[in-house]
Amino acid sequence: MSLHCSFHSEHAWPRLLPAVVLVVAVTALLPAPTDAQTSWEVQVENGAAFSGGNDVRIPGDSGTLFSLTDDLTSDTTYYWRVRASLRAGERHVISALVAPLEIHAGGLFERPVQFAGTTFLPGGPVSARYQFNSYRLTYRYEFVQTDRWRVGVGGTVKVRDAVIALRSTATGESASKRNLGVVPLVNFLVQRRLGPRAALHIEGDALAAPQGRAEDVFAGVRTELSRGVWLDLGYRVLEGGADNDEVYAFALIHYAAAGLVLSF
Repeated sequence: MSLHCSFHSEHAWPRLLPAVVLVVAVTALLPAPTDAQTSWEVQVENGAAFSGGNDVRIPGDSGTLFSLTDDLTSDTTYYWRVRASLRAGERHVISALVAPLEIHAGGLFERPVQFAGTTFLPGGPVSARYQFNSYRLTYRYEFVQTDRWRVGVGGTVKVRDAVIALRSTATGESASKRNLGVVPLVNFLVQRRLGPRAALHIEGDALAAPQGRAEDVFAGVRTELSRGVWLDLGYRVLEGGADNDEVYAFALIHYAAAGLVLSF
């Protein structure tokens, strides 16, 4: 895995527009706070994303199995995500998340690779792009709230916009596969206070089925910087994929995560 961190700023800012539109739209649709137990929370997270594994075969029943981390070299990339939440009362939380991700890879194949109807011959330089953008709406009920513990479970509707693309820089040949779908997930939160200003914070979405699986989990420490402002530092893992006749794709992404949480 390359230690080069790629962030293509000329392409990043246009991708911010869907995030802003979704957060603003959800914020406008949700009811306004009406009492002291109702509050808004905005969370901005960013950091570095590392590919731990990324295996692809397209079509799933006849393509060549290859890896963006073993056959090619994947860049370490900058990532960001934004969540807006409404806490209605003490136990009900509704949130919207925008979490784009794009990882680039490159190298040489040592054998012919059939991908999405195109054959990429060995020996020529190849570039790859892995996109996994996620948009989610979540409801969570926090059934445990004590001085030390917060525990909650809920449901998430996830819209997945995934693209895998290959391009031969020698011949100019290219091929790609896009997969747009809706996935239900189980949302969970476990928070254990460590002191007056810090807590262990574990939060995520996950679900497994015969057709595939998905896990997106953060584990770290949340520290109160001032009233209504928290700092998150920790580790995030994104893992999962699908196995069917159309697509075989499984990825493991590690994140070094840092974020700010604003409550008002």
